This record gives sequence, C-alpha cells and structure tokens, in this order.
Amino acid sequence: MKEHRYKWKIITMARVLKVSTSGYYTWKSMIKRPCKKASLDVLVKAEFIKCKKRYGYRKLSVSLRDKGHSFNKKTIQRSMKRQDLIAFRAKKYKTTTDSNHHLPVFPNILNREFSSKMPNEKWVGDITYLWTKKGWTYLATVIDLCTHKVVGWSMSVNIDAELACNALRDALIREHYPKGVIMHTDRGSTYCSNVYRKLLRDYYCIGSMSRKGNCWDNAVAESFFGILKRELEGVNNFLSPELAYDAIFEFIECWYNPKRLHSTIGYKSPLNYERELLL
Repeated sequence: MKEHRYKWKIITMARVLKVSTSGYYTWKSMIKRPCKKASLDVLVKAEFIKCKKRYGYRKLSVSLRDKGHSFNKKTIQRSMKRQDLIAFRAKKYKTTTDSNHHLPVFPNILNREFSSKMPNEKWVGDITYLWTKKGWTYLATVIDLCTHKVVGWSMSVNIDAELACNALRDALIREHYPKGVIMHTDRGSTYCSNVYRKLLRDYYCIGSMSRKGNCWDNAVAESFFGILKRELEGVNNFLSPELAYDAIFEFIECWYNPKRLHSTIGYKSPLNYERELLL
C-alpha cells in the first residue's frame, strides 16, 4: 500500500486487500517513530554537550525552544533518560566565614529581600574556596540581585580583606561607580575589616550583613557557588591556581553572564535580561 499510494487511493487499496485504513496509518506512524526519536536524540545530545552538560531537561527544552525547536519538557526528559545524559550535580563545600572576631558589623538591611526592580540597587558578596594541586585558591564574587549577573569577582591564594576589596572594586569599575548600592555579605572578618568598610564608605555603598551563622540571609550568593561547583567540570581538581583562574574566567564571562538561563528571570541569561530592562 505504501509503495503504490501515489497510483491508487489508500481507501481503495484497503477495500481490495480487506484491511482497515486506520490500521495502515497506525503502522505507518509506528515505522516513523524510531526515526523521529533518533533525530530528536541527536539534537538533544548536541545541545546538552554544547551547554557543557550543565542543563537538566527543563533548561535544555528552553534552550532548544530559543533555537526554534519546540518540544515538550517531558519529551526532552525521556530523550535524556534514553541516552543516559545527566547534568552535573552539586558537591559539598566547606564554609569560609570567620565570624569569631570583635570587629564591628553592619545591620541586616537586606533582610532576605532578594528581589530588585533595577540593576545596581542591591548586591551580594561571598567567598568560596577551590582546591588545586598546588594548594587552595579563593574566589570572591559580587552579584546583582536584579539581573543575577556577576558584576565583580576576584581570585587569590590568600583569603583576606584584599580579596574581598578587589571583587568590590571590580564591580564598582564595571558598573561605573553607582551610588547608594546595598552591599550585603556575611559577617566574616574579611568583610568586617577596616579596609573593606572604608571602601564601602568611599564609594557611597550601604553595608548590610547576615545574622551570625545564618546562611539563608545570603542565599543568592551561596546559590551561585552551588551552581559553580555543580556545573564547572573539574572543579576542585585544578593543577594550579592559574588554571583555576582561567576556568573561572571562562565560566563567568563566557557562560554564566552571557548564556546561562535563569528560571527566576524568565529563563534568560543575566546579560540579556539586563539589556531588556535598560532598553
């Protein structure tokens, strides 16, 4: 019937051969299905690799949709399961906060208000560690609560006030020295230091700090490090601090800020979301 479908009508052949037309169309759809699955799997795997194995099925479906491929999330989920495609998972990491000091602290002005209508109204900062074959190296970041963009960051083999200050200076330079920004951090000694507090005063930033031992007061900053530890392949296994820096640069500047989709900002990347706000 399939071979002669252009010469005779399907309904005529079905009557002559004493078969149902519905049976023919059911058979036809069944022989096509493996081909559709195979082509879908190729597409899904290619996008998964392009996203460096960092996306689960939800974000992968959005990424494909943005490129003109509309698939149900469950369809993508089944394709990933068939191919055993598993996104990177978070690894546990230790706290770097040293709050056992007698330095002055800022009040918790942010008070878990993690939303912001415009960029450069509220920033959050934190520090995490990365292990290399030559010892520990540390990463300090500053994140905008409106766009979720990493507006500033710094790395050093020393966890000290200068590390925190360099990340803040980077943010101030990149964002053209905005005034009145709420800068929220934990109450670690690096952020309570005189040099860091002076930097805030000099550039008219409003200091805010989490309550003692309460990581949820700085949840967005903590969340970024969770994403980093989950999605950066080879994290905590670098050969040197220099190679760790290169990997962090690629992750933040080439992936996280310009490309990574965030559900909290409508499945857009931080830079794209910022551009839309400022249009």
